[in-house]
Amino acid sequence: MAADGGVDDGSSLGTPCWAVRIRRADGKIAGAGILLSPDRVLTCAHVVADRDARFTAEFVGAAPGLAVPSVTAWVDGDAYVPNTRDADGDPSGDVALLRLERPRPPGETTLLHRLSATDRAVQMYGFPYDHNGGIWFRAVIVGGCGRDGQVQLSPTSPGELASAGCSGSGVMDTLTGKVIGMVLSGIGDRHGNLFSFMSPAETIVRHLPEVDRWTRGRTAVDDRLRSTRKDAAEALLDEPFAQRLTDWLQDDGQQVKISLVPVGDTVRAATLRRAITLADRELRTAASVNRASLDPPGTVPSAGGHDLAVDAAGLTSARIGERIAERMGLWQHPADPVAERIRAADVTLTVVVVGVDEAADPPALLELLKTLRAKGNRLLLVFRTADATYHRARHELVVEPERERRARLVERLEQITGPLAQTLHRRLAAVRAEGVRPADADLVRAHAALATLRLAQDGGGPSPDLVRYERLADRVAARMTTAIGTLDRLLERREELDGRLRGYHVLHLDAVHGKEEDLALDALRLRAHELLQARPCDVKAAEAAVEAYTRHVDRGAPPRQGQGGASAS
Repeated sequence: MAADGGVDDGSSLGTPCWAVRIRRADGKIAGAGILLSPDRVLTCAHVVADRDARFTAEFVGAAPGLAVPSVTAWVDGDAYVPNTRDADGDPSGDVALLRLERPRPPGETTLLHRLSATDRAVQMYGFPYDHNGGIWFRAVIVGGCGRDGQVQLSPTSPGELASAGCSGSGVMDTLTGKVIGMVLSGIGDRHGNLFSFMSPAETIVRHLPEVDRWTRGRTAVDDRLRSTRKDAAEALLDEPFAQRLTDWLQDDGQQVKISLVPVGDTVRAATLRRAITLADRELRTAASVNRASLDPPGTVPSAGGHDLAVDAAGLTSARIGERIAERMGLWQHPADPVAERIRAADVTLTVVVVGVDEAADPPALLELLKTLRAKGNRLLLVFRTADATYHRARHELVVEPERERRARLVERLEQITGPLAQTLHRRLAAVRAEGVRPADADLVRAHAALATLRLAQDGGGPSPDLVRYERLADRVAARMTTAIGTLDRLLERREELDGRLRGYHVLHLDAVHGKEEDLALDALRLRAHELLQARPCDVKAAEAAVEAYTRHVDRGAPPRQGQGGASAS
């Protein structure tokens, strides 16, 4: 039980007592909810679409016997934000708070927790129609989607898609047992892909500020990094800098970005604070999700662009590390060094660290940042001066890793244009397949990319766009690997057909021993044999020829023992 009342540990896989089943007046299940306080339930706005209606909140996990406790509930005043679409068509809102006619015991409640979202394994307890007593669903958080700060979930298995009756369910982090958000919807697209969506605690608090009293965990952005009223002035925006920050916050492919914001550069500092604020799920304003706003194009990042923004001035690397570990949810083994806990974690963050050179121990902080980078975390590092620490950070966190990344890409493209291409060419020379063609155009692009990268390695050209070439390598390798797989299956089929033809030829010779030759049947076998030996082999035509031969052999073969006169098959 939390110190201020309520359950904040959902590690048990039993029915959680904070999980609420919500019914309409007609008795049909409308969805789910989260009991945040004895008399407040958080749910989706679309679950209680009629704001003036009365609903029934049922507490399945609190039932000591067969009778399920139920309480009348209604929308709590203005605590209702409907599901809307912004100018881009992205969903926004869809949260509501219900008031209960009679309070529930404080021990049944839970709290929301601010925690990083991406890559986390989570569980939800909802009330789909086929399991209206409640059932657990498992998923993994894929990442943010849209501009409102909502998050996409990928079901652990197809049967675990959060379907109707799950909207409003609490999303519990499997690692910590904390409720970190609420299920919004579950859909399947026309390609058969299954997705669910959730609103994290920060996004819920932004839409319903009154929920902050039942939300724990420090906010993602340190106070000194938040936009001020003065920052909103048009003169305090460095538009090119804002566009570069937005590109990085929307994942432009750079894992580490290092920027200089000198002391006294008020415009650049305000631009940085603006980007950090807009990219935070909780601090983002309603105006910032509307294209009708006066923000210059390309300067408004989506909510959830970062997981944490830390002002490093005066802080030790240990304190900064603890701040990061807290955001990751690494509360286990607090006595272990923070770097070890981060190194062992599966969760990754997008972290902004401002004033790296103003930290209490910049060299120690750089070591922590190197650990974060090695684990796949994305880092935006802001320095005040281009001192020795700045240059060391650029070399160790950007220049050298980029050189290694470029070398790995060169090696991969060499594999694609060398062994992989040779394998494809050998397969194409052996068998023919409809829709599979030589990868000439792809290989031309891969060779051109390889030449550009080699030139850059030798210092004879500009720094190439590694993200673009990595994507090219992914596309080309995927297409070639798929083609090789298709051709390999045809090669296997050709070998099967060759063995079948040989076997039937033996069967035929045994059947006609001492008899007159069947020239027509021999011609069928010869045709099939020639098609199988041709290069490239038309497996489809060979298959038809083998089938024609085996059918004739079957018609002329004597009955097999025990088959009562039936022909061999």
